[in-house]
Amino acid sequence: MTVANIGWDLQAYSDGRFNLGLGSQVQPHIEKRFSMPWGQPVRRMREFVVALREIWACWRDGTKLRFEGDFYTHKLMTPMFTPEPQPHPFPKVFVAGVGEAMTEMCGEVADGLLAHAFTTKRYFEEVTTPALLRGMQRSGRQRSEFQLSAPIFVVTGNDESELAAGAVGTRKQIAFYGSTPAYRRVLELHGWGDLHTELHRLSLEGQWDAMGSLIDDEILEAFAVVAPVDTVASKIRDRCDGVIDRVLVGLPSSITERTVTAVLRELRSQPTESARRCS
Repeated sequence: MTVANIGWDLQAYSDGRFNLGLGSQVQPHIEKRFSMPWGQPVRRMREFVVALREIWACWRDGTKLRFEGDFYTHKLMTPMFTPEPQPHPFPKVFVAGVGEAMTEMCGEVADGLLAHAFTTKRYFEEVTTPALLRGMQRSGRQRSEFQLSAPIFVVTGNDESELAAGAVGTRKQIAFYGSTPAYRRVLELHGWGDLHTELHRLSLEGQWDAMGSLIDDEILEAFAVVAPVDTVASKIRDRCDGVIDRVLVGLPSSITERTVTAVLRELRSQPTESARRCS
């Protein structure tokens, strides 16, 4: 109910341009970082999305609120707590997912998928997209009615030293995500399952710097676009076209303002759909 209210308000404030992003996180963070209970994330998320739309329909159409699920119940909505009407459609709901079950559920009930940066092009093609299409088939929707949004690691620079500096931080990020048990499947698809075991062990010991040294050039290029400024836009296009609809370019924190400006100029010069959708 709280999220429904916030989403309704932000949709009005943004003149109908708001996208609501939801994600279940992973069990250790939910229990040990946020001190919340964990259980059945896919079923719970599916019901959360359906409940949101039931609440919004009550506010838009004036119908009685009658939602009873396994996890959420919403049956009370008095005039005092009903928000002002608005002329916009419901906010688009994007759900974060990496595993097949969550991704398939997203294809069934959400408006878009928030894919993880820790996803290779091969994983998109062999796991993510087929799972989305299975979910869409259940709800009778077409791929054109859905948006796949994803951040991508980008390592770039005007010279070799800037490229090398950017790669250091990106290797650490990839290693951090690779140590997460929920993401092991991505590494296993490439035959790198044993890498997860070692990264997870080092993470439990707090050896974050050592973890980055295990990400070799092959692994780096599987997860990141690595290219000098003058070819980075074409490599982003190769990575994203036909796979990702909305692209968030993640540049290294070590990159200079001059290089950021050059990258933006290069992206804007590319007359491709992926470049136009990069943010």
